[in-house]
Amino acid sequence: MKKVSIILVLLLLLGLLFTGSGCTSQTQVPEEGEGELIKLRLSEVIRSMFYAPQYVAISKGFFRDEGLDITLGTAWGADMGAAALISKTADVALFGPEAAIYICAQGAENPIIAFAQLTSKDGSFLVGREPEPDFEWENVKGKVIIGGRKGGVPQMTLEYALKKNGIEPFVDVDIIQNIHLSATAGAFSGGTGDYVQLWQPGPAVLEDEGVGYTVASLGAATGLCPNTVFHATENFIEENPEIIKKFTTAVYKAMLWVEENPAPEVADAIEMFFPDTGHEIITKTIEVYKGLDIWAPNPILQKESLDRLQDIMILAGELEEKVPYEKVVNTTFAQEVMSAP
Repeated sequence: MKKVSIILVLLLLLGLLFTGSGCTSQTQVPEEGEGELIKLRLSEVIRSMFYAPQYVAISKGFFRDEGLDITLGTAWGADMGAAALISKTADVALFGPEAAIYICAQGAENPIIAFAQLTSKDGSFLVGREPEPDFEWENVKGKVIIGGRKGGVPQMTLEYALKKNGIEPFVDVDIIQNIHLSATAGAFSGGTGDYVQLWQPGPAVLEDEGVGYTVASLGAATGLCPNTVFHATENFIEENPEIIKKFTTAVYKAMLWVEENPAPEVADAIEMFFPDTGHEIITKTIEVYKGLDIWAPNPILQKESLDRLQDIMILAGELEEKVPYEKVVNTTFAQEVMSAP
């Protein structure tokens, strides 16, 4: 449990520094004649089209319809997102459940609780320096991959995909873990590594620039896993149940909207969050994600799904034993939203 203690201390220290960490933010602009809204600070782990339903909930006014005024910040890491919740610089945060599991394993008095799942698979892609239309995982043997943060879901998912295909991480292939998420694409463009793990629009941008080529989907390689979930502290949920329900309602409406509408319309709805990315690339990305069934069908985080994630964490050597599902997940609000007429 020593590793977990160290992680928790780091989270607390990061929490003290979060307001000066350089996270980006975006605030909804109230419409004329609109009543007073409840202000809610939302932190996302990274800025990616992987989270399209979240952006749709903002741009299409689903949060506003529920009386919520969302300020969106980008933490650039699950550890930073968890730190924001702990330090109360964010009310709700979107990241992988691994941080909540680590903190629960430590026995925190105010644990972080997952209350609404957004994605059901990993949304990252392996990008190489040359086109590999017949890519096989054995191609990475003897090569260098720019991966994610040690102990984070993306890195553990990458390791799981490698092991599943007979590749031993750090033995058959070297994985770089000390490059910040916001800098991995730039590092690859600058010549570091043979492959890089990226989320959209990263792969599409590198392909457009002729710098890299998508060779594999981590989501397709690893299967169902609760890669990103909305979290809040246990205290915040107990003190603000109506806010959590309103938030979950807006998210579910957006999930349904994304499922029911074609990629070009989804691209129109989220384009404001990617001002430096062309509409064509956004549309292509949404089509890819739709084809992979990347988004969860509903916000209920199932026990079997969390068990699969904890199996991956144990296999990666980051968790000694599973934490009880009910200690880190609250499906009350998702179930109420699903059963509403």
